[in-house]
Amino acid sequence: MSASRRHHGHDDDHEGGHEEGERWLVSFADMMTLLFALFMVLFSISSVNTSKLDALQKALQDAFSGKVLSGGKSIMETGSQTKQQQSAPEPPLPALSPIQTANEVDNTPKGALKEQQQLYALKRRIDKAAENAGLKGRVLTTVRRRGLVIQLLTDKVFFDSGQAVIKPEGYNLLDKIAVILRDEHRHPIVVEGHTDSQPIGGTQYPSNWELSGARAAAVVRDLERTGVLKRRLSFSGYADEDPIASNSTAAGRSRNRRVEIVLTRLNTPTSNSITSDTESGAKAQGGATK
Repeated sequence: MSASRRHHGHDDDHEGGHEEGERWLVSFADMMTLLFALFMVLFSISSVNTSKLDALQKALQDAFSGKVLSGGKSIMETGSQTKQQQSAPEPPLPALSPIQTANEVDNTPKGALKEQQQLYALKRRIDKAAENAGLKGRVLTTVRRRGLVIQLLTDKVFFDSGQAVIKPEGYNLLDKIAVILRDEHRHPIVVEGHTDSQPIGGTQYPSNWELSGARAAAVVRDLERTGVLKRRLSFSGYADEDPIASNSTAAGRSRNRRVEIVLTRLNTPTSNSITSDTESGAKAQGGATK
């Protein structure tokens, strides 16, 4: 009995060891199956059925050519049903302000000449207003390439030294100029503040940059108060970076202390429509205050 049991036990151990030794075959078979599937995929994508590819291309062309989908041709060309506009070969129009339209710009020699005549007419009106106010030498007007430039020499008339509050006598003339600019209503207006090179001390403005910008802003506020459209107006301060005379003399510094009101052109000027940039009117009498 015991011998029989030992014999059966020995056979069980042998069979269990045989099974343990052959488990690697399962992993090997799985790996071979995966490799076979991989090679089949690689083989399938490496072989292209040209007849089916041609049929697919023809079906797509029919779909997007208008035979199946309306507007398909436009979708293929531009991505939408609107045709893409070609850029014009002419140079672009000058930058337009929000109040302008392309119809207002006649960018031809005739249009430039007409605008030149309009600017000179405005110049004569402003010169007349300055003469009637007894400030002919303090307001200088020039028609330049960028437009009509109105120079307001600030000494003792428009601002006190180191200040950006317009004086009452300055308001009298500035309001008359503002009415002329308001009635013109077409050209954009840029107001530029300028000072001499002398540093500021003991004022609310730490440097000439702030002073020039504040004076230009004060003029812009008065133009708006008189009725000039806000969207026509802009301003900037240049401190002493753009002098028109030498800062080594009192007379030169007096001329450099100024505010310029510029009516910028709408049309590109021609060479024949531009005169010299020499300022008209008498030279300003020099003072020593900023």
